[in-house]
Amino acid sequence: VQLQASGGGLVQAGGSLRLSCAASGRTVRGYAMAWFRQASGKEREFIAATGRSGGSTVYADSVKGRFTISRDNAKNMVYLQLNSLKPEDTAVYYCAADNRIITSSLATAAAYDYWGQGTLVTVSS
Repeated sequence: VQLQASGGGLVQAGGSLRLSCAASGRTVRGYAMAWFRQASGKEREFIAATGRSGGSTVYADSVKGRFTISRDNAKNMVYLQLNSLKPEDTAVYYCAADNRIITSSLATAAAYDYWGQGTLVTVSS
């Protein structure tokens, strides 16, 4: 499956953005879908994931209550709504997918086989 992330940009602190991840090649039904981010000079960080059945969602504590992950299997899309953005949210955001991952590994980057190219989110203070 190929993934294409989009929707990043420059936004002021407190603002909102909606990131999209378009999947192609096969349906994402049955795939766990996740968002990670990587700030300059830092390691890739888990943000949010939705499980293979779509029934479970997991969030990093740093974004809980501010970010929301959603998916539309019919459109082969995954979204990340970013609200109440902070300067420390500045990073390249990546979407990821995998159809064999188990729930306990949803937050583990190494467990995902498929990655998009990333979209840059910059939050100004």
